[in-house]
Amino acid sequence: MRYLNILLFLLCSFPLLSQNVTEVTIRAKAKDAKFIGSSIGGALVIVRDADTGQILDQGLTTGSTGNTSKIMKEAHDRYTQLADEMAAKFVAELELERPKLITIEMLSPYTNRQAQIMASTQIWVIPGKDIMGDGVVMEIPGFIIDILEPQTHRFMAMSDLLNLSAERHKGELKIRANIVMMCGCTISKGGLWNGEKMEVEAIVFQNNKKLGTYPMNITDTVNIFEGNIPLKDTGSIEIIVTAFDPQTGNTGVDKVNFVVGK
Repeated sequence: MRYLNILLFLLCSFPLLSQNVTEVTIRAKAKDAKFIGSSIGGALVIVRDADTGQILDQGLTTGSTGNTSKIMKEAHDRYTQLADEMAAKFVAELELERPKLITIEMLSPYTNRQAQIMASTQIWVIPGKDIMGDGVVMEIPGFIIDILEPQTHRFMAMSDLLNLSAERHKGELKIRANIVMMCGCTISKGGLWNGEKMEVEAIVFQNNKKLGTYPMNITDTVNIFEGNIPLKDTGSIEIIVTAFDPQTGNTGVDKVNFVVGK
């Protein structure tokens, strides 16, 4: 009988406990693009007590990038919800007895450290007042850039550069980079994210001295930009690839270091 009473007490207590949980929907949205979710590794969300810094909940946004037409093409009226049921989100569950000011920190995209951006905001949360729908949407600016060629810390001989095939001039080094939006959305010639309207360049330093800035162009392969860099001397080389969209002010950077020897 005693154990039965304890069990009944526990069962009756769970509904009371659940009433103290307030849910806050949090989403990461790439600047000029879509939601950041599972396809790119998600955004890490950390929810803190604004007064003490204590972590109240944390996790990754999961789900799809959302409906392209609704987000990128259709006109939006007031109160229009951009996120569908599958759109990436993290739902924080907060046990509150009184209104609390929270700090929301976001690292995104979480698995691409060289492109990672930190964003934060603060909101008041009221017990029992769930924040649903689109919820708290935090914009993440930038591009994810991965230099594919040349490889990091590669050693190459100047003699190899001086004996290239006819497709490139002698003494020129080919550089290739993969560039996508922060949600992983593709960039292509004439596409929704048009690589022909983006300014992609390679800034080259040799032995810490700037050699110049050289254009890179979108290829027929989505996300791939290429260019050629003239190298005439041996030494330590640093290449910084930058992407800039003059229509939105979006920017991104990646860099690689390698050595050219005799």
